[in-house]
Amino acid sequence: MKKIIFFHLLNDYSGSPKVLSQVIETVAKNGFDAELFLGGKGSAGFLSSVPCIKKRYIYKRYNNKILTLLSYTFSQLVLFVKLLRYRKSSAVFYVNTLLPFGAALAGKLLGIQVFYHIHETSIRPKPLKIFLRWVVQKCSSSNIFVSHFLAKTEGFHKIESVVIYNSIPPSMADIASRHVYQPLPEGKFSVLMICSLKTYKGVNEFVQISRLLSDNHGMEFRLILGATNAEISDFFSGITLPENLTIISSCSNVVPYYQKTSVLLSLSKPDEWVETFGLTILEGLSFGIPCIVPPVGGPIELVSENHEGYLIASDRVEDISAKLVFLQNNADVCYRLSEAAKMKSGSFSSEKFESGVIGVFDGI
Repeated sequence: MKKIIFFHLLNDYSGSPKVLSQVIETVAKNGFDAELFLGGKGSAGFLSSVPCIKKRYIYKRYNNKILTLLSYTFSQLVLFVKLLRYRKSSAVFYVNTLLPFGAALAGKLLGIQVFYHIHETSIRPKPLKIFLRWVVQKCSSSNIFVSHFLAKTEGFHKIESVVIYNSIPPSMADIASRHVYQPLPEGKFSVLMICSLKTYKGVNEFVQISRLLSDNHGMEFRLILGATNAEISDFFSGITLPENLTIISSCSNVVPYYQKTSVLLSLSKPDEWVETFGLTILEGLSFGIPCIVPPVGGPIELVSENHEGYLIASDRVEDISAKLVFLQNNADVCYRLSEAAKMKSGSFSSEKFESGVIGVFDGI
């Protein structure tokens, strides 16, 4: 039985561990032996219950960026040393995101094939990104990119690569296929955004939009953040949040929120963070939810202007607010966008995702 050893830095409820969990489930049910190395202590996330042996290596994030960078560097040195015992292994290494470079270096040293699943382009500081790209160039046998935008932006000379679009899990897809979209679920026009607690994700812009529309009593806003209650309290300390905004902390099951959403927003700020795919956008589309997304990066492979939604930069908060009011008052437009959204989501099926993943490992 062929063995695949997976590497990820931090388990949480964000996109890259969610996709990795689907990859592990795919290879496991296709007869591969899977093992996973995770950084940090037993934090909850999408990788908590994957069907494979899990091993831990040291890593901790700090509020201080320098301390976090030192912790990260040390974690990769520890990981590198741990992997030296695989010197006679016939396994392959699967590095999820650019960050677990210790695994790639160990694989190169040991003569083990290294596969990279690349999700991101916005890595800071810049010298770190240059170094991580150098490691990929020297160590990778094959690269998987989550979008054509990312493959074009972060392509590597002479390294075989393939684009495998993310998909939503079959269990969610089944629920989404039976969902009947309503522009006014529960009698109100409901606006949703799901993201990590980072300013570059447009968290402040979402709050600003909800504040601009606080007098619109027929509209409500929900913000699901990949963070603890304490982290959320600290982030919004000293800020008075509008009454029409509800904030939900780390959420393992977002389905009930999609089922009562009128419009999904993605407000990443391209000058700080370019969205390379947008898994929450795809999830929204599968539920037939019209989406307003940035006009750059991976989201434009999911949403076309005035078809599945709208392409509006996150700094245009007044324009986004006006578009929400327009949709609130035009149910026929919402239904038209919803139908197109459902149809578009079919292009990103779990079957296509699984076929792409297994295709990468054919012949190894």
